[in-house]
Amino acid sequence: MKEEKGNPGQSRVIRFLGGRTTLFVLGIILLAGLIILVFNQIQFVFTPVKVLIQNVVLPVVLAAVLFYLLRPVLRLLERARIPRVWGILIIYVGGIGLISLIVFLIYPFLKTQVINLVREFPEYFRQLILNIDAYLSTSLFASYYNELDVNLNLLIDSVFEDIAGFFRDTAGGIASGVTNFISTLTGIIISIVTVPFILFYLLKDGDRLPDYILKLMPPRMRRDAKEILHDADQQLSNYIQGQLIVSFCIGLLIYIGFVIIGMDYALALGALAAVTSVVPYLGPVIAITPALIIALVTSPFMILKLAAVWTIVQLVEGKFISPQVMGKTLHIHPITIIFVLLTAGSLFGVPGVILGIPGYALLKVIVSHLFKLFKKRYDEHEGNPNMRYETDSRKIIEKTGSE
Repeated sequence: MKEEKGNPGQSRVIRFLGGRTTLFVLGIILLAGLIILVFNQIQFVFTPVKVLIQNVVLPVVLAAVLFYLLRPVLRLLERARIPRVWGILIIYVGGIGLISLIVFLIYPFLKTQVINLVREFPEYFRQLILNIDAYLSTSLFASYYNELDVNLNLLIDSVFEDIAGFFRDTAGGIASGVTNFISTLTGIIISIVTVPFILFYLLKDGDRLPDYILKLMPPRMRRDAKEILHDADQQLSNYIQGQLIVSFCIGLLIYIGFVIIGMDYALALGALAAVTSVVPYLGPVIAITPALIIALVTSPFMILKLAAVWTIVQLVEGKFISPQVMGKTLHIHPITIIFVLLTAGSLFGVPGVILGIPGYALLKVIVSHLFKLFKKRYDEHEGNPNMRYETDSRKIIEKTGSE
């Protein structure tokens, strides 16, 4: 067996990168730092690109969500031998009809409940604080609690004054910057108006989009890129379809349960649960908070009924709905999901919380494939041809002997 050429103490990674000494790696790190410094100094050049992305990202994301939600319906219509364009028109007509039905039948009742809940929720909160005060004043901790000498009415008024001040400042800021407000509102309206057009072309040519992307790549990269695009498409499709279906089922079950137990504002609380369930782990906590406050103020028996409904809904969702609808397609650990939500929320706010998990899933697919390609290339680079020849020869001899 031939001896390996080069310095025996030389790192495999350095040889793999094409260098001979550690200075090569240090040079690469220095060059990367200089590139980052240069781009940081000329970042004004990328301002038009930043503005373009900010204006495009909202309609593209909304259109992509609707595309993955409606693509199975379009494929079902195509199996019924309906042309794709006609299938898209049928979907649009059905969508307009469904939206109109929701607006005329559900929206007025939901709007009334939401307005009443927002108007009366401060009183529920005030009553909850007073109930806690009455309980602590007569409990075993009464002596310690009375020593604190807390003025609850003043505390509650201060909290609500701070909240009202925040909204006044926000409204004042909007009023003082009418131009910016109108510009932002116009951008949102334009984004929403352009969604149907983007969605039409996604439904019409979305299945051929990967082929267009692959044609732009060198032939030797197309096989790996096709695999990455396929896995990314599966991850997004499974997550978006599954999460929306699960959220709708949770909202419907909570609404039915709250109606059965006689909870006030059942429709508003069910809608809130459906919307917040899009965010894993944090969503259910946000959804149950107002319901819990209302139950605590209403009666102790309502708390027990609320706990029963919430437990049943969570069991049905965890044992039946989610496994059947979503399965384990993302393969993301719960701790990782929490870290992703916290990080994305700190960086990008509410959009980061909503898009953090699918974004992480896409990044995981890309990084996993790149690591697999890196490992494959590293193994080929470091492998000894004589060892491979001896291994193959041994397999041939063992196979011949067994025959």
